[in-house]
Amino acid sequence: MPLRNPADLLETLPAKASLMGLDLGTRTIGIAVSDPERTLASPRETIRRTKLKNDLPHLLKRIDAEQSAAIVMGLPLNMDGSEGPRCQATRQFASDLLKARDFDLVLWDERLSTVAVTRTMLEADLSRARRSEVVDKMAAAYILQGFIDWLAGQRNRR
Repeated sequence: MPLRNPADLLETLPAKASLMGLDLGTRTIGIAVSDPERTLASPRETIRRTKLKNDLPHLLKRIDAEQSAAIVMGLPLNMDGSEGPRCQATRQFASDLLKARDFDLVLWDERLSTVAVTRTMLEADLSRARRSEVVDKMAAAYILQGFIDWLAGQRNRR
């Protein structure tokens, strides 16, 4: 499947099936998963990135284990909504992932996700070491929760 439009994905999702959220960084990939009813996103793990040939099998194994209906990958837009080099890298990674396995994938605006998560962790008084341990998977959960909330809003409109 090609990259999907969120509205198109809404039409094809089964009534109950989890979604997986990904926060793609230069050194890590944060992973989060929703419950089958798609009400809550939960952080799962952070993968340390090495090379694409090593990262993809690990990620595909995780996708299989979670039995996710679709992937929601954060798209790091600039604050003005334009796309920079990180967006290009994310789109390329998404393309490589789709070449390795055919499934639904949507890119979702992730502006300020890491900032919001870091602020929450600072308010919770987490140590710097603990924050760096969990920030990527928490950002993936934040991205996924944004998409889940959007889905709920779309369904309520119908």
